[in-house]
Amino acid sequence: MGYYDDQDGQRRGKESRRGGGRFGYFLSGLIGVIVGALVVALLFPSIFGKTNPDSAAVDSNSVANTNPSTPKTTKTVSLKVTTDITKAVEKTEKAVVGVSNIQKQSIWSDDMFGQDSKSSSSQEAGSGSGIIYKKAGDKAYVVTNYHVIEGANALEVTLSNGKKLSAKLVGSDKYTDLAVLQINGSNVTTVAQFGDSDALKLGETVIAIGNPLGEEFAGSVTEGIVSGLNRTVPVDIDEDGTEDWQEEVIQTDAAINPGNSGGALVNIAGQVVGINSMKISNESVEGIGFSIPINSAKPVIHQLETKGKITRPALGVGIVNVSDISAYQQKETLKLPANVTTGVVIGSVENGSPANKAGLKEFDVIYKLDDQKIDNIVELRKFLYEHKQPGDKVKVSVYRNGQPKTFTLTLGTASGSN
Repeated sequence: MGYYDDQDGQRRGKESRRGGGRFGYFLSGLIGVIVGALVVALLFPSIFGKTNPDSAAVDSNSVANTNPSTPKTTKTVSLKVTTDITKAVEKTEKAVVGVSNIQKQSIWSDDMFGQDSKSSSSQEAGSGSGIIYKKAGDKAYVVTNYHVIEGANALEVTLSNGKKLSAKLVGSDKYTDLAVLQINGSNVTTVAQFGDSDALKLGETVIAIGNPLGEEFAGSVTEGIVSGLNRTVPVDIDEDGTEDWQEEVIQTDAAINPGNSGGALVNIAGQVVGINSMKISNESVEGIGFSIPINSAKPVIHQLETKGKITRPALGVGIVNVSDISAYQQKETLKLPANVTTGVVIGSVENGSPANKAGLKEFDVIYKLDDQKIDNIVELRKFLYEHKQPGDKVKVSVYRNGQPKTFTLTLGTASGSN
């Protein structure tokens, strides 16, 4: 006989309700997943295989560019650089030339009989640079350094285009280290413009143009600044170990090497403000080059071009520095006051010279010209050469036997003496 267990029925009812709840949870989760997938599909279509046409194009190009078989194109970029410096160089570079010093050299050799024979040949003994500063008709004029042409039997100028021309020496001056040459002007296209060296300022940009180390480096350009103005450099002109002159120069750190001598130092406007002349070169000194100020050079250049030489005044005496005389001779022979240790001793007087006519004698010690104190030979020469001309009068103050005396004389023309 069957029976109904009310308690069991209640249990089954709870289980039925629990099963229905699980199904509901599952259905809700499924709906959530479907909705989420639809949202993602709308926002990110490429996930489901739909691609953006633009993106596809980019990807395609990327693949093509990485394919080794695809030709690669390299673009060539051409820059035309123009600066103040390049303009300055363009203005002057063709006026800067090479100067070759050609000298005859003896060659000894054995002849077919074993006897010594002597022959001579002309060879380049040195080279430097020069500046074409003037063209007149079929002639052109070049300024360079005296030491570039010294001792030459023949001179040759090489233009910026490589053409070589024979050159004639018009005039030279060893004291200012300047020389003027003349060449055929038919091939000359550029003449340098002189500037104003007195207007230069410390730190101003300057450019050196020349032929360092010869024609192989012709037309070399170096750039620097004005490092010093109104500098003086002692020069031993006759190479006897005694300073004969003090050259007034512009100091620059633009590289000036052997072969640059006679070349141009130009300002940013392309004007020649100096003629490169000397360089201190040793292990302890670097970046110190010297150039003759163009304002000092111009009157010398003009006189060399028109007269062939520099006419300088002279006293007509042979001289030596007091500082080169022993203290004993200063006291016993010259009889100088104890406080006088500088000046110029007259060692000889030429017959008929201005000094002889004025009454100057051997062992007179010059200590003043006009009102200018004179301490040595260099100062005496600079005063005469820069402030006087032949025919001018000058007062000469001397110590004679220890006593001061003053003489007035009319200056003559320099030859070999002062």
